[in-house]
Amino acid sequence: MIGYKKVFIDTAPFIYYIEGSTENPKYSDKMKEFFRISYETGIELVSSVITVEEYKVFPYRIKNYEYIESFDRLVHVLDIEIMNISNKIADKAARIRAEYKGFKAMDALQLASACLAGCDLFLTNDKQLRRFKDIKCITMEELER
Repeated sequence: MIGYKKVFIDTAPFIYYIEGSTENPKYSDKMKEFFRISYETGIELVSSVITVEEYKVFPYRIKNYEYIESFDRLVHVLDIEIMNISNKIADKAARIRAEYKGFKAMDALQLASACLAGCDLFLTNDKQLRRFKDIKCITMEELER
């Protein structure tokens, strides 16, 4: 995390932070540390409306409104910028999908949002996205403590 000024957060890190995981409890701890360090050092955090939509599906499905409130509170307290999807982002996403076969539309939109926001790190748990060359992409496993 040292040296990064603006970090885009994909959906999975929010899930691990808010909901935890019995499969990978260390990811929850890593995300707690990540958000603490980001807050204390002033790292700018960015995500998109896609993350909001993807994150909230499961809590709405199981009617766990505490998860939704926790997500909204986290975004507010850490002043995480939530980007809307513009035509410019959609065009960049199309270029990404043309260059990187196998990238899904939502992932390309997330990456395009990160590029256009000027992020220097993309935090995800999708190993495939590490192939992307415009921004350093790391998984939570690679996240330093």
